[in-house]
Amino acid sequence: MDFKVIHNLPDPALLSAWRDCLSRDRCPSHYVAPEYFLEPYWAERRPFAVLALDHERVVGVLTGLHHDGQVQCGLEARPQICIDPSQDAAAVVEILVQGLRTEIEAAKLVTIYTWADLDLPSLCRHGFRRQQLTGNVVLDLTKGPEALFQAFPKDRRRNIRFAEKNGVEVSEVTTPDDIFEAFAIYQTWWRTNGDHISGDAVTLEQFTASVRCHKNRLVLIARVEGKPIAINTFRYHERGLFESASNNSLQEFVHLKPNDLLQWRGIQWACSHGLRRHSLGGSHPFLRRFGGEVIPVFRYQWDRTFLHRYELRDAALEYRRRLLRAVPQPVANALRQIAGRKSSPPPASEAAPSQAADTTPEAPQSASLRAASKDRVTPSATGPDAIQKRQQDLDQPAPVSGESQPHQA
Repeated sequence: MDFKVIHNLPDPALLSAWRDCLSRDRCPSHYVAPEYFLEPYWAERRPFAVLALDHERVVGVLTGLHHDGQVQCGLEARPQICIDPSQDAAAVVEILVQGLRTEIEAAKLVTIYTWADLDLPSLCRHGFRRQQLTGNVVLDLTKGPEALFQAFPKDRRRNIRFAEKNGVEVSEVTTPDDIFEAFAIYQTWWRTNGDHISGDAVTLEQFTASVRCHKNRLVLIARVEGKPIAINTFRYHERGLFESASNNSLQEFVHLKPNDLLQWRGIQWACSHGLRRHSLGGSHPFLRRFGGEVIPVFRYQWDRTFLHRYELRDAALEYRRRLLRAVPQPVANALRQIAGRKSSPPPASEAAPSQAADTTPEAPQSASLRAASKDRVTPSATGPDAIQKRQQDLDQPAPVSGESQPHQA
């Protein structure tokens, strides 16, 4: 076996082999698919994919990003690795690690996340340390929407009916006006919560390009009496995994339970489109009350710093978490305030906090939405038109032998 590291869409032959690998996986996800390179958020983070090859056949995929001296292959909310189930996983991992070593350069920390059913102890022989994380709530969509709804706790079913009874309506974001309204909700939500979120705000251009990745993205908007009040973004891979990416809602309308209804409408949509599993992107109480099972995630971390500073930091953070859990709640709140953190998070029953957002945001927009759209007329590699063009390239059939093959890595 051999490997190939790519940083853009591959040639048609390799593209076809990559898709064949995903078709053999039990539940492939969007971020291990070629469309990973169409994401509008990754431009500054040098996205890459390591492909394990058995002759002309792709048998393993690992995708990742560079950021702030680190190489990150996924998150707890979204592992980004796929191994052909017909292959020896340990042998494929050896090839993927060989390719990854050529990509990491001087990175101080390398992190890989996998679902619990893809335990890769061979990574530990390469300097990685494994830690089991809580993971994510996962629903089996093959049961169908009716069975899933009946498995919801009573309060979840009640909240969904309450939203419907009070006039909350959910539709897909498709038109330019829909995009403007959805982005307005995001901006309001960001101004309210941005101080407690790592990263920068998403731009209108990025948001628009993301919505237009319609073959792997679903954005739903909730309205009451025509007023937009909440949005939920999902990503998916055909006949594979359906994932909650982010949720944004207006605080003054959360009592109408739009987030419960948005998630339910997403589940119905995913079932109707033949998707197999739904990862809700977290495991906090709001998500656990959709039923399903909490599937653990393994984090493999390779600390390449002197004295393993990242491992020491993680140990200190874990000690602090245990300490806060052991002391009375008022004392824990006081300690959090001293540390400059919020004393108490928003009630999970009332709001669905943003989960594992698929964003690498930039500076927030201060102008009005319509004005912002007029200002952003210069095309870019991550703009909506460029994304659409690259999507069309992906849809082209592979040429016969001897024809030119564009998009060489």
